[in-house]
Amino acid sequence: MHLYQSLFVGSDRSQYPTGKNDQPRLGLCETFIYKDIGRERCDTMNALFAIISVVIVSLVSFVGLFTLSMKLRHIQKILLYIVSFSAGTLLGAAFFHLIPELGGSVDPQTVSIFVLVGVLVFFILEKFVHWHHCHDPKHAGHTHPVGVLILMGDALHNFVDGLAIGAAYIVSTQLGITTTIAIIVHEIPQEVSDFAILLHAGYSRARALLLNFLSALTAVLGAIVALVLTGIGDHVEMIILPIMAGGFIYIAASDLLPRLQKETAVRKSAIQFVMIALGLGAMWMLLLIE
Repeated sequence: MHLYQSLFVGSDRSQYPTGKNDQPRLGLCETFIYKDIGRERCDTMNALFAIISVVIVSLVSFVGLFTLSMKLRHIQKILLYIVSFSAGTLLGAAFFHLIPELGGSVDPQTVSIFVLVGVLVFFILEKFVHWHHCHDPKHAGHTHPVGVLILMGDALHNFVDGLAIGAAYIVSTQLGITTTIAIIVHEIPQEVSDFAILLHAGYSRARALLLNFLSALTAVLGAIVALVLTGIGDHVEMIILPIMAGGFIYIAASDLLPRLQKETAVRKSAIQFVMIALGLGAMWMLLLIE
């Protein structure tokens, strides 16, 4: 038995997650789509869904293309509201879906530990990116090293996103869809920002889009790693999920919300609050399909 199995209740994957009366809760696959083909075939389909989801997330890297014809002030205004909605979806995904999904299967203290591990992991990841965010005017007209470092940091970030999506789909189709939506909404402002930095670093538009997309494809690798790990050992996804929950909470609380605090106008602040609430509401509404 693997060492980490002692952290969990039982060793049979069919024992979790549970629903009413402590009965195993069937996923969307078993309940509606492929109810006649069995659990193993559903796991295979969910793995396919995970790969499709991370490919869609990778395609979000092209969102920068739609900002080329827009004025900077319009982009900043739109991104501010997207960031607000993103903060709500990340917090909602963590508190309404990822953490509750572990209830009854993992000791609450263990969940807390792994959530805190997630916070620290994302703190270190963000530090790595920030250490290399420098802008040297001497490099004007040439590709600045910050471009390479942005791509490296983005590749690592997307790999972790892929891990989250892969692990979520292993638990259930619904959790996979929820996690994918939260990540896509968060990736939109992130990818626009990365695209702008690459252009500033001296990359052509075509090269910036291509390299940004290639770095985004590491999400596919992350999903594959998550799927392979869950095939090797039991309950691996139950370790990844609370870590990702901690990551979602960290991104929302330390990155997105502080960015919104810089806006002091009452009207815009009210709109931000509404967008955060809408993000939370969207994640709450997704509970209806679980």
